[in-house]
Amino acid sequence: MNLLDIQKQRRRSFLAATSGLASAVMLGEASAAGSEDLIVDTHMHTWSGDLERFPFAHPYQDDFTPPEIAATVETLVEDMDQHGVQHCIIVQTIFHGWDNSYTVYTVNRYPDRFKGHGLIDPTDPDVADKLAYWMNEHGLVGMRFSPIYYQQGAHGGDAWITSRAHHRLWRRATRLGAVFNMFIGSAQLPRLETMVRRYPGVKIVVDHVSQIDLASEDAQQQLDKLLRLGRYENVWVKVTDLTSVSPSKKYPFPEAMPYVKQVYDAFGPDRLLWGTGYPGAVRGQYNRPALDQELALVRDQFSFMSAEDKKKYLGLNAAKLWGLGQAAASKGG
Repeated sequence: MNLLDIQKQRRRSFLAATSGLASAVMLGEASAAGSEDLIVDTHMHTWSGDLERFPFAHPYQDDFTPPEIAATVETLVEDMDQHGVQHCIIVQTIFHGWDNSYTVYTVNRYPDRFKGHGLIDPTDPDVADKLAYWMNEHGLVGMRFSPIYYQQGAHGGDAWITSRAHHRLWRRATRLGAVFNMFIGSAQLPRLETMVRRYPGVKIVVDHVSQIDLASEDAQQQLDKLLRLGRYENVWVKVTDLTSVSPSKKYPFPEAMPYVKQVYDAFGPDRLLWGTGYPGAVRGQYNRPALDQELALVRDQFSFMSAEDKKKYLGLNAAKLWGLGQAAASKGG
């Protein structure tokens, strides 16, 4: 091989190497760009159509009427794939009661896409041990508690929120790294604040902007109780289910936006979470907007959020909180 041939060969090798490097850079940039569009639905209920294997056991309604449509994991994944939703936080439905088997089944079917929250009877004196069981033995990442069902003395009242058993629960949750969802009324938030202040290591997510009735005369007073929790760095809020809280109950809920803006101001863009509740056709059964409408709502109505804020709200905040897609989470700051 003469000198000219050697030079040509070296040039071809150099071009191949730089071409490969450029491709790698482009792939890296594409991956980073994809991570900016991370979408995580942080509030998703599923339930089985196989009631022999996964029976319903509603703990608060003896005359419970089963839903007409099953919200199966298969329906959910199809819905997610059609709309570019990468991950979901599965929140155990009350329909299956304290048996979290279908939530565990759902998460185990797609462990790279789902994290699961179960339900425990909050009045159980062994509630701390039940938390450890479902997390350690079945891989759930936390629990949902629903004080809202115990308002005004219902089912024995809500004193359990600050009971001795729940102090043990919160200490155990601190060690386990549990996340607690709280389906809670605004009048109960001061009790919750007592625990939040005492146990800063427990991450708390308040569901559905605390179900504030924005049509009531004291809507602002109710909201103020929630806004007070914005001072605690271990509290997040799901700005979800506006169908229930808005006065008109009609999409796109323009009358709710001034209140949502106050939640944004109190908690900042890093502690708000997006979610929709139900998969596929089940949304219509519960008068919820379609998934494309839920996404359009953020794009078109949340004008107080910057483009970066919306990325955090739609996915990056959840990625940080639940450890989904670490690269994407770090990109969100």
